[in-house]
Formats: sequence, C-alpha cells, structure tokens
Amino acid sequence: MNKPYSGNRIAKTRLSISGMLIGAAITLGGCATTGVTEQQSSAANQADPYENVNRVVYNFNDTIDDYLAAPVSQAYNKITPQFMRTGVFNFFSNLKNINVVINDALQAKFSQSARDTGRFALNSTLGLGGFVDVATHVGLEQNNEDFEQTLAVWGVPQGSYLVIPLLGPSTVRGVPGAAFDTAANPSTYLGMPIQLISLLNTRANAEGSLKFIDEASLDPYVFTRESFLQWRNNLATDGKSESSLDLDDESGADEEAATAKGNDSVANNKAGPKTKHTLQLLPPPPQK
Repeated sequence: MNKPYSGNRIAKTRLSISGMLIGAAITLGGCATTGVTEQQSSAANQADPYENVNRVVYNFNDTIDDYLAAPVSQAYNKITPQFMRTGVFNFFSNLKNINVVINDALQAKFSQSARDTGRFALNSTLGLGGFVDVATHVGLEQNNEDFEQTLAVWGVPQGSYLVIPLLGPSTVRGVPGAAFDTAANPSTYLGMPIQLISLLNTRANAEGSLKFIDEASLDPYVFTRESFLQWRNNLATDGKSESSLDLDDESGADEEAATAKGNDSVANNKAGPKTKHTLQLLPPPPQK
C-alpha cells in the first residue's frame, strides 16, 4: 500500500494537513476543556505507552540529523541538479514497486497488482531503468502498498507507537512489516553505497517539510507521532478511517482489516508525514 505521487498529490496534501492539524490540536490541548484534554491524554497514553523512552530515542535521532544528516543533505542539494535528484527518486521509487506488486497480491488486489506490474515494466524499459516516470504520464499512477498494510488487512493489530534508533517512527506491527519490505526490495542488495544514495536523496527532498515541523509545532514529537499514526491508519484502511489511532486493546476494535491502499508525498502515492526520522518513507517527489 505504498503510493506517493502524481494524481494522488491532492489526497496526500489533504492527509498531511489533516495530520498536522491533529498534531497541533493535541499540542495546544491545554487551551481546550478539561474533559477534552483528558480524553486526548488517555488516547495518547494508549497509543504511546513508551513515550518516555520514545522521546529519548527521538531526541537522539534528532541530534544525529542536526549534526550529520542535515549538513550532508544540504550539501547534496547544492551540488546536485534538480533533474538528477528527480531521476534518483524515480529510480528507487520504481524498485519499490516490486514490493507494491507483492503486497497487492497478498491483499487480493489483483487488478491493482496487474496495473502496478505494468507500471514497473513500463518505467523499467521506456523509463530508462526507472529514472524517468513514463507510467504516470500514461495514467498508471503510483500506488503505496507495504507489508504493514498487508498485516492490517489480515487483522493484525497496530500495537504501540515506537521510535526506532536512526530509523524513526514505527509501530509494533510496523517492525516485521519493515523487515519484510526491506528483504523484498531489490535496492537492499545493491550495496551500501547505493543505499546511502537512496537515504541521502530521501532526506534532501524532505528538507523543507522538516523545517516546517521544527518551526511550526510546539512539540515536534507529538506532531510527528499523531501525523504518523493517522497516515498509517489511513493507508491501512484505504482512506476509509478518519481516526489517527488504531489500538490493540481488549475492546477488539481493530477495524484495520479492511482493504488497504496507499501514499508520502512524498512518500509516493500518498504523502505520508515527512520527518527527520521517517527515512523508511519516500519523500515528496522533487519538483521539476
């Protein structure tokens, strides 16, 4: 269920804005009534029971980004022409379509799987190995399907929110999902230098969004968490759920086992929240 660009840009933008509004609302919760504040606090505690530890990891990731990733990506932006960054983005996005096709099939989305297979084949040939996104121009839009969404369709609960060192936001369900997607993605086997280029290009393309989060949110941690959870829940339910929290509790209210579909605005297909610590997500497509 991974889908970042083209025809889905408007949907992605709406989703990102929706996530930002939720983050801002929770951050400014002190201005609301006591009842609303308590409800928000209770929901946050359920979704993020390890907040104290997660905040420590978040701050660690933030420090690494400030002193290493950010300077390197800024230098990369200065010396690399936009068309090259776009081509690199398209190349890795095209390889990721193999994951999309696999997860389409695992979710029984066979028609979508056929279209996504056609997209991959077209970009891999006429698109010069994926550096040119030919498929989008002929109506084959990028979809966003991954194994975490597949697990959701199969009824696996989302579980608690986690912040992984160096990797960023995730959930209990997202950990095995990311492991499967990494193993299925051909770029994993291209060698460390190639993988570093992918991460660097992703970080560089997200520069503007990261600055916005740091400057516009009173609590970047809460902003990131709420945006990320809403985005993942939206992907898992194919946009049918407005809730940002999908909890694994005795109530058995895990309704995510609906058909899954996708986006990151970078991300690709559907734009997911862009944060310093969301390198597992594709950034918004670089402007041409």
